[in-house]
Amino acid sequence: MEMTQPVEALDASFDLVSRQDAADEAIDTLRTDVDDVKARLDRVSRAAARPILEGTSTMPQSPELKGFVDGYLRHGRETEMKSVSGAVPADGGYAVPREIDAMISARLRNISPIRSIAQIVQTGTAGYRKLITTGGTSSGWVSETAARSETDTPNFVEIAPPSGELYANPAASQSMLDDAAFDLETWLADEIAMEFARAEGAAFVGGSGSNQPEGFLTAPTTDENDSIRAFGSLQHLVSGDALGFDTSPELKLIDLVHSLKAGHRQGASWVMNSATLAEVRKLKAADGSFLWQPGLMEGQPNRLLGYPVVEAEDMPDIAADAFPIGFGNFRAGYLIAERSATSILRDPFTNKPFVHFYATKRIGGQVLDSDAIKLLQISA
Repeated sequence: MEMTQPVEALDASFDLVSRQDAADEAIDTLRTDVDDVKARLDRVSRAAARPILEGTSTMPQSPELKGFVDGYLRHGRETEMKSVSGAVPADGGYAVPREIDAMISARLRNISPIRSIAQIVQTGTAGYRKLITTGGTSSGWVSETAARSETDTPNFVEIAPPSGELYANPAASQSMLDDAAFDLETWLADEIAMEFARAEGAAFVGGSGSNQPEGFLTAPTTDENDSIRAFGSLQHLVSGDALGFDTSPELKLIDLVHSLKAGHRQGASWVMNSATLAEVRKLKAADGSFLWQPGLMEGQPNRLLGYPVVEAEDMPDIAADAFPIGFGNFRAGYLIAERSATSILRDPFTNKPFVHFYATKRIGGQVLDSDAIKLLQISA
């Protein structure tokens, strides 16, 4: 018995030492893990503190977009196009990935003034047609058991917006394309959108309809009101002076507002260029207050007689027989039909050492509801 107690005490001491060694080892491991985490956080912090090169995209790229940009646009490897859905070799180019097409569309909405207020439809073919009625279906009141006679059949009119192929042809040097810091997709979307916006903005206002959209100012006009005016003709009101506004221009603008049906006035807007807007901003009511109402908050549009003003530089200036001011619900009154896919052809041969990117898109446009747009003509 006397020898057993010292042995048991010795075993207990060894067990305690073993546990202490295990605890020390666990603490050392934990410290190592903590140091490793601190080192990783430090590397992340240093990376975040580095300045980002201007134009460098920070958005994650899909495999389709990366293959398209790095393979086809930068280096011309058409084998990379196998990863892009919607390849259209028959068009002489390839449909761009959805990311770049969405970037182009977003910039077009921001830059092209008429596009921002008109009705837009996406088509899968070169042409687009729509049937609309020029008069509603007739109806009548009857008693519960009375016979129902046939009502009049509405008249239909087919709308087929004239269209054309819009193109842009920006160029970049091969050294720019080889630079990994050069944000190629953003640059390309900006260049294409700027060219498209400039061309389509002019066409939506005054396009001839021959291989391009038909602008709303190209539609025939008359001073007849909605009840008797032929379908497709816009109503215009005169300014009262052969060269500008008469002595009461605010009354003409009020008449223009109320020549539009009440239903169309919900969502209506003014369209004019900056030169005309400069004259309109000076107009005052009889009590001396300005008709122009600046936006009270950032992002809110400026207003004229309570309706937002859209600046379209392709609208004509104030001059004899011109139509410098339009007012209406353009979402109901003007239709833009576009084929959704933008095609790009890479051309490194025409203008060496520059690489051209020939982008095309088919766009059409036409007045949809001639009751929804009114014009002010400079005339006595």
